[in-house]
Amino acid sequence: MISKKMEALVENSSVIRAMFEEGKKMADLYGAENVFDYSLGNPSIEPPDEVKKAIIDIVTEENPMDIHGYMNNSGYEEVRREIAVSLNKRFDTAFGVEHILMTVGAAGGLNVILKTLLNPGDEVIVFAPFFGEYRNYVNNYDGNLIVVPPDTKSFLPNLREFANRISERTKAVIVNTPNNPTGVVYSENTIKALAEIMYKAQDKFGTSIYLISDEPYRELAYDGVEVPFLTKYYENTIVGYSYSKSLSLPGERIGYLVMPGELDDWEEIVHAANVANRILGFVNAPSLLQKVIGKCVDVPINISQYDRNRKFLYDALSRCGYEMVKPEGAFYLFIKAFEKDDVAFSEKAKKHRLLLVPGSAFGCPGYVRLAYCVDYDMIKRSIPSFQALAKEYYR
Repeated sequence: MISKKMEALVENSSVIRAMFEEGKKMADLYGAENVFDYSLGNPSIEPPDEVKKAIIDIVTEENPMDIHGYMNNSGYEEVRREIAVSLNKRFDTAFGVEHILMTVGAAGGLNVILKTLLNPGDEVIVFAPFFGEYRNYVNNYDGNLIVVPPDTKSFLPNLREFANRISERTKAVIVNTPNNPTGVVYSENTIKALAEIMYKAQDKFGTSIYLISDEPYRELAYDGVEVPFLTKYYENTIVGYSYSKSLSLPGERIGYLVMPGELDDWEEIVHAANVANRILGFVNAPSLLQKVIGKCVDVPINISQYDRNRKFLYDALSRCGYEMVKPEGAFYLFIKAFEKDDVAFSEKAKKHRLLLVPGSAFGCPGYVRLAYCVDYDMIKRSIPSFQALAKEYYR
C-alpha cells in the first residue's frame, strides 16, 4: 500500500502532464500535423551553440574524475563565482560564492528552501493564478498554502487581498514574474507595494517573512519590458532560478538559489539549505551541467521566435473573439474561456484537436492556458480550430 499522502497526490496528478501524454496519443491517431498541442511549456528553441561547444570542450579536455565526481553540496565554487559576478554586473548587487547554491533546477531549489524554512502548519502565500506544483511543494513539508484570489483585469498581484491574508503563521510568499500562466511581468511599483506590505507585517507580528522569487522566465521579456530583480526591494528575498527556459535545458535540471547576506538568520539558512540539498536526495546539482553553466552564464539568448509566436497568436485569437491580457514575458497566453467551466471548455477544445490547460490547474477557473513555445506553422494551422471552437459559443 502506498501512503495516504501519496494516494491523494496520485489522484490529483498533474493535469498538464496528463494532457501532454494525451496529445501524443492523439498525434498517433490523427497525425501530429493535425493536433495542436499547447499544453506543455517545453522550449521550442534549440540550446545556444555555446552550450554544445562547452559540453564538447569539457568532456574532451577535462579530467573525467573532476567532471563526474562529487563536490561541495553547494556546487562548484568557480561556477557559483561566475554566477555571482554576472548577477552583480546585471543588477548592481554584491553577491559572492557564499550566496549561491547550485540546485537541481528551480523546482529542486524551491523544495530545498521550503524544507529549510517551513515548520508544520506554517503558511506560504501565493497569488492566483500560480504554478500548480507550488501546492505540492508546500505540502511536502506540511505547510499550508494560502491563495490570494486573482485580479482578472490585470493579473497583477491582488495586494488588498494579500494584506488581509498575512498572519503570524506566514513564513513565506512565492512570486513568479514573468508569470506562468499569464505572461504578466510585475512592475517595479507593484513590487515596491508588495514589499511595503510585507515589511509592515514583519513589524506587526515580530516574525521573519521570506519572499521567494521563482524566476525561470527572467530572460523571456518582450518589448523592452524590464523585469525587476527583487532582492533590491525586500531584504528577506530568496531567488530561485533555472536554465530550463533561458538556455532550453529543461531535461538537464540545472539552476541555483540566491540567498543574500541581508536575510534574517542568513548563516543558519545557508547551512540548512546545504543540508536540505543533500537529505532531499539531490546531494548536488548535476556536475557536468554546472561546468557548462560556468562557461555559458552570460550567453545571450534569442527570443525572437517566441516573440513572433506571441504577437501572431495574440492578434489572431483577439480577432476570433477571445479575451486575454497581452503577455509581456514567458511563453504563455491565459485566455478567458467562453464558459465558466474551464474543464468543459478544454474538453470541447479537444474536439477541434486543441490541447489547452484548464485555468483551474493554476487556481483560476474560467480561463485556459496556451503555451506558445511551439512551431510557428502549427500556430498558423491551428487558427481555424480556434475559430471553430469560438463558433460553438457564438453562432
